[in-house]
Amino acid sequence: MADAKVIPFDEDRSRRRAPRSVRAVSAPEPVARPVAPEPAGVESRGSWDRRIAGGLAFLRRRVTGDYEVDEFGYDKELTDQVLMSLMRPLYDKYFRVEVKGIENIPAEGGALIVANHSGTLPLDGLMLQVAVHDHHPAQRHLRLLAADLVFMLPVVNELARKAGHTLACAEDAQRLLEAGELVGVMPEGFKGIGKPFGDRYKLQRFGRGGFVSTALRAGTPIVPCSIVGAEEIYPMVGNAKTLARLLGIPYFPITPTFPWLGPLGAVPLPTKWTIQFGEPIATSGYAAEAAEDPMLMFNLTDEVREQIQHTLYKLLVQRRSVFF
Repeated sequence: MADAKVIPFDEDRSRRRAPRSVRAVSAPEPVARPVAPEPAGVESRGSWDRRIAGGLAFLRRRVTGDYEVDEFGYDKELTDQVLMSLMRPLYDKYFRVEVKGIENIPAEGGALIVANHSGTLPLDGLMLQVAVHDHHPAQRHLRLLAADLVFMLPVVNELARKAGHTLACAEDAQRLLEAGELVGVMPEGFKGIGKPFGDRYKLQRFGRGGFVSTALRAGTPIVPCSIVGAEEIYPMVGNAKTLARLLGIPYFPITPTFPWLGPLGAVPLPTKWTIQFGEPIATSGYAAEAAEDPMLMFNLTDEVREQIQHTLYKLLVQRRSVFF
């Protein structure tokens, strides 16, 4: 019997298996799997964490003095993070302010916003500040010119300075305008906010036209502004003049709720507001000496006043209700 030939294992396996053609097989593409959204609680916690961290950083800067104010005492960070936040619920939820014509406010550079004044207490100025900041695409800040009395009151004086208000004088207004700021003025003054309820939405005298002279000197446009809704927050049915003189204030209002209900009578009625900005009136085309021309100042003052009054009447006709 012949000796059997021993075939190594590898050689035997290669003989027993038929050769196969090799074909390249691409790796399967990864399947995109939807990412589950973060649970609502996790997102909320993240938002609160950011707020707390921001608040702590704000307090640290306050304590260490690492913040800036301008030469007028304006504190932009405090205004944006605290004062605006305090006014916003009153603006959004209580008075439900509707804003029209915000595109008439320039995106940059100085401009003088001239508005009617009303409401017994000057809440209209504060709501005007929120309207400009929250609705303008550039989130511009409005620097209001305030009466002397504002800067004589404790606490109110400091808060007004921090919020960007300054004394209603031509020099300060011109400096702000030339620096490219938005400046707000309410020429009626105390005659506007202290007028009887029967004279609501009837513009009082606009002073001597000093705001027009300031705008002419700075070469900045004048933007008329009409505010509807503020007249009814404290219907002023009387004025205790003797008491006002004793207290050193322009008037002492008597309303259906004040002083009869005490502190509760100081709560404003929840009226529905509309703020409309009119088309700007250009002043850059006038000569330098135009600010000294009394006839020109009278005409421009009258033009601004008539535009505000006409818009007030138009908004009142369109208004469905004082409260809705």
